[in-house]
Amino acid sequence: MRINHCFFCSSPVYPGNGIMFVRNDAKQLIFCRSKCHKNFKMKRNPRKVKWTKAFRKAAGKEMTVDSTLEFEKRRNVPVRYSRELVQQTLKAMERIAEIRARRENAFYKARMLKAKGGAAARQEKDRLEVHKNRHLQGALGADRKRLAAQKEKLERIKVQNKARNAAKKSALTQGSGQAMTMQVD
Repeated sequence: MRINHCFFCSSPVYPGNGIMFVRNDAKQLIFCRSKCHKNFKMKRNPRKVKWTKAFRKAAGKEMTVDSTLEFEKRRNVPVRYSRELVQQTLKAMERIAEIRARRENAFYKARMLKAKGGAAARQEKDRLEVHKNRHLQGALGADRKRLAAQKEKLERIKVQNKARNAAKKSALTQGSGQAMTMQVD
């Protein structure tokens, strides 16, 4: 079963659907619906019509340069049927679809992050950075515990020093009220 693509909007056209227009030079143009056919007859440029894939790619709203897009090209070389080859092809198709979905998701997130701009974009970027490097948090956790223990130790020392200083001051003030002075001749 061959799934063609619409000449105008590039959406898939399944067998039994769409409109085929044959030009005088015998080139077959397949349209997914009458909307695309009418826009073609009005001589509209698909790159200027916002709902087409050509516009989305030209405007940077969809990925244009990706290795997974190469697999979608039509190959007209006949291949001898082999059960193993078919199984390998199906596995590869699933894997490619998974990779493409992951890349499209990353592309979409980057595009939305760029559109946000400002502090929200930086915050999202920082969150993604933390998520990407979460494997380092275990080592950082040990460092944090060590630093917290050192900080606690310093606090205890400060408290002890304050107590000593307070005791010294109270011992001086509790005396007979006479100040100790030295006279130098």
